[in-house]
Amino acid sequence: MAGTAVRALVPLAHVADIARSIAFYAKLGFTVENQVVAAGEEQPNWAWLRSDRAEIMLARATEPVIAREQAVLFYTYCDDAAATHAALAAAGLEPGAIATPFYNPGGEFRLVDPDGYVVYVAQI
Repeated sequence: MAGTAVRALVPLAHVADIARSIAFYAKLGFTVENQVVAAGEEQPNWAWLRSDRAEIMLARATEPVIAREQAVLFYTYCDDAAATHAALAAAGLEPGAIATPFYNPGGEFRLVDPDGYVVYVAQI
């Protein structure tokens, strides 16, 4: 499969308001690498965000985004769960309690984005 193997996987999440989602993910360290604003519109209808090696694409949903129907979790990784938790709380987000499950003794916590997507932040 040389030359044909997949090199990266970037999730694309449908969101109600791309600007609002960009602001949320900026608090996790993401910056906008690219975005598309349709002719005659003021808000982007697609954006690609990056933080170090993490990437996510956002597309404006054409239907309501129903949080309980989102069957995906986004796992992100950090160097210090406690410090990241404190910084996100100070930035106005509501991170859940830090847990230390058997598979992650460094700790992890849950965060919910504006559209109900679950974002886990785990220390590695």
